[in-house]
Amino acid sequence: QVQLVESGGGLVQPGGSLRLSCVASGSIFSLYVMGWYRQAPGKERELVATITNNDSTNYADSVKGRFTISRDNAKNTVYLQMNNLKPPDTAVYYCNTFAKSTTWGSAAIYWGQGTQVTVSS
Repeated sequence: QVQLVESGGGLVQPGGSLRLSCVASGSIFSLYVMGWYRQAPGKERELVATITNNDSTNYADSVKGRFTISRDNAKNTVYLQMNNLKPPDTAVYYCNTFAKSTTWGSAAIYWGQGTQVTVSS
């Protein structure tokens, strides 16, 4: 299996910045796609950004131009740099990967435990 652990969340004022990190561990063959999702109370979980193993990126329209996703394959880590944060960005942010384990022939989706981001003045 693959395990994901997020870190870097916290409280920030509007216009501020945070950088989230997610480290993958376990029986990893390849992390084909890594991404970030978020979920605010009472709302559906939504896609924030994804990045493939070839560094192709995709962003939700609501964060485009403000957030940047990146990855360090040597460290099995994905990052989310969040700039110009706004109150609607407040949510629990979850790390996600579509990955292949060395113990199983098929790829699967794995989730982290989430990290809280609060944007408030």
